[in-house]
Amino acid sequence: MRKSLGIILSVLLFFTSVAIAGDGLVNIKSQHDVKTTADRLENALKTKGMTVFTRINHAEAARKIGKALRPTELVIFGNPKVGTPLMQCGQSVAIDLPQKALIWEDEAGQVWLSYNDPKYLAGRHQIDGCGEVLTKIENALANFANAATMP
Repeated sequence: MRKSLGIILSVLLFFTSVAIAGDGLVNIKSQHDVKTTADRLENALKTKGMTVFTRINHAEAARKIGKALRPTELVIFGNPKVGTPLMQCGQSVAIDLPQKALIWEDEAGQVWLSYNDPKYLAGRHQIDGCGEVLTKIENALANFANAATMP
């Protein structure tokens, strides 16, 4: 019973911290700082067999040119087992692959993890008839985001 309650609370916390912006981004509040969130995401991705191609620290790059930027990291990742079926549905989606997750701190100090909504990408690339592929990707991205942002 206690375990079930914990799972229910985790699910509720996850869904109350998710916002889908009109620009096709899924934004999830993180309970951690930017570096920790990115580290947790990278670990979750690797654990599930995803390839982390690179991690870009935009704030560090800004410092190198004498500019200030709140903590901002981009993680680029993918797996042909996931991306290929989507590209078979609509090859132009390859311009948006591999997947990306942006971990950033807003003006109020809140950390967010943002990624492209697969439904938005389907619309952008006029992908029809690939609901199962899109659902699989949506679930995987939500699970990775949850692993990175939750306590």
